[in-house]
Amino acid sequence: MESLRAGPRSVADIAAEFPVSRPAVSKHLRVLKDARLVTDEAVGTRRVYRLDPEGAAALRAYVDSFWDGPLAAFAAAANEHAKAKKGRKR
Repeated sequence: MESLRAGPRSVADIAAEFPVSRPAVSKHLRVLKDARLVTDEAVGTRRVYRLDPEGAAALRAYVDSFWDGPLAAFAAAANEHAKAKKGRKR
């Protein structure tokens, strides 16, 4: 995914960055495509991949959801601490 941050790229371009074969890179890209994190299109005889903003947003929302409870608990604890500290100053 990092390789696609700057824009669309072909499998060959991406594979040139890594010490693995093009078929191995294609398999990884297929997994990312199945997860809706990248899209692809045929350009001549090549497949060009790009990040899928909708899939990335869905992933972000999913990961962020893990923080909802802990952040709310932290905020509640911080508020209680501030109230207790303020009460001790009086």
